[in-house]
Amino acid sequence: MPTNNRLAKYRSALEAKLAELLASRSRREEITIEKAPDAVDDLQLTTLRELAISKLNRDFRLLREVRAALARLDEGTYGICLNCEEPIAPRRLEAIPWAAYCVRCQEAIDAGEAEAAPDGEFDLLDPGVIAEQSK
Repeated sequence: MPTNNRLAKYRSALEAKLAELLASRSRREEITIEKAPDAVDDLQLTTLRELAISKLNRDFRLLREVRAALARLDEGTYGICLNCEEPIAPRRLEAIPWAAYCVRCQEAIDAGEAEAAPDGEFDLLDPGVIAEQSK
């Protein structure tokens, strides 16, 4: 379990990341649909909009992860892997303060050998999820 000094350091890093992510939420105007008279310009606008949507999705996922890490700090479970319940290495927490899994479990999740803890949320802008829900 991390010491109080380390916990304060992690909380500070998480709160800074939270503030950064909340500030970037104001860039939603980047996904407005615009039409250009030229087909090439229209394609470029569409590409830029899709990139902005991807970034918003990544930021939204990261925002959820940061908020969950802050909740674990408040609950006293921060630094414990959500899968195997072993301590997460301090070096990992220093690199990724919102990490919810130890390296071994994260590698298993990334390799498709395990599933991340379900949180009941999904990306609102993911076409695959939207298509599944409309069935």
